Amino acid sequence: MNSKVDDFLGKAKKWRPEMEELRRIILDCQLQEEWKWRGPCYTFQESNIVIIGALKDCCNLSFFKGALLKDPNNILAKPGENTQSARVVRFTSVREIVELEPVLKAYIYEAAEVEEAGLKVAYKPVDAFAVPEELQNSFDKNSALKTAFEALTPGRQKGYLLYFSAPKQSKTKEARIEKYAQRILDGKGFHDCVCGLSKKMPTCDGSHKHIS
Repeated sequence: MNSKVDDFLGKAKKWRPEMEELRRIILDCQLQEEWKWRGPCYTFQESNIVIIGALKDCCNLSFFKGALLKDPNNILAKPGENTQSARVVRFTSVREIVELEPVLKAYIYEAAEVEEAGLKVAYKPVDAFAVPEELQNSFDKNSALKTAFEALTPGRQKGYLLYFSAPKQSKTKEARIEKYAQRILDGKGFHDCVCGLSKKMPTCDGSHKHIS
């Protein structure tokens, strides 16, 4: 067990019993418990398998490569519309977790087998994501912005494209592009922190203020 996870669960104001039950089930599967992304993360042969999270209306168990699981019980859901790899199982009671324990263990073992086999998620290429008209207009007005954007890693480009495309109103899209233009020119991604790392990465402990 990990002491940081002990502290996290001990201070949890909501979903503590549910998260403790998920923890018990996962540890029964002989995964290594670690503290990553400010949450209890479980690995197999140093590869991330699942992570426990708590939201306002539920707690969840997220499979990092859930898209590769067979899901015969149809319990996995996309955490977001554009999510390509991760899949989550949401819970609102300990009873739900206990009843699903055999299924959860089977999914966890399968997820470990996916890592052991070296399977990879086939991510969509950048050109599969549409460039919003507002961003294209900014590129036309500022060639340096276009050059800087194209120099970003594919993951950073996708992050911006999804973020800029999300609003329905053109004015909101334009405001977002204007806000993040300098960060693009600086070669930083949407999730990059002032420390130069992604705030989603475990190596960034979040002890300082992030850019966004």
